[in-house]
Amino acid sequence: MIQPPQDDQAPSSPEELREQVEQTREELGQTVEALTAKTDVKARAQEKAAEVKQHAAVRAGELKAKAADVAHQVQDKVPDPVKDKAAQAAEQARAKAGQAGRLWEEKAPEPVRQKTAQTAQAARDYHNWLLAAAGVAVAVWLVCRRRKG
Repeated sequence: MIQPPQDDQAPSSPEELREQVEQTREELGQTVEALTAKTDVKARAQEKAAEVKQHAAVRAGELKAKAADVAHQVQDKVPDPVKDKAAQAAEQARAKAGQAGRLWEEKAPEPVRQKTAQTAQAARDYHNWLLAAAGVAVAVWLVCRRRKG
């Protein structure tokens, strides 16, 4: 309970008494609101979760930018003949995959082809996520390798 200061005299009029009572009610209301906010565990947990989520999003953005930077640095350091050889290998792999796919369609039973098609569609749906995860993994590997060397 809030006590009036000791140097104050008792109110000399009913109006002063009403003002003191109103001020005390206001202070008490503020105190109750503050205590209620502190004991509202659900609201505090939600606030903390939102704060952590925002921090994680910022950190993820920073890591994504750093991974992209490292990937560009690595790509810049790769000699052109290696890039050309990698492009040729990728083209050969696509051609072989196409041949294997045609052979698969000719020989595989229908239920197996359907399941394979569903899996392939899921991989295409998450293509960007898979590429991003692979890029981050390569970047982390390169950073760790660079620190050891």
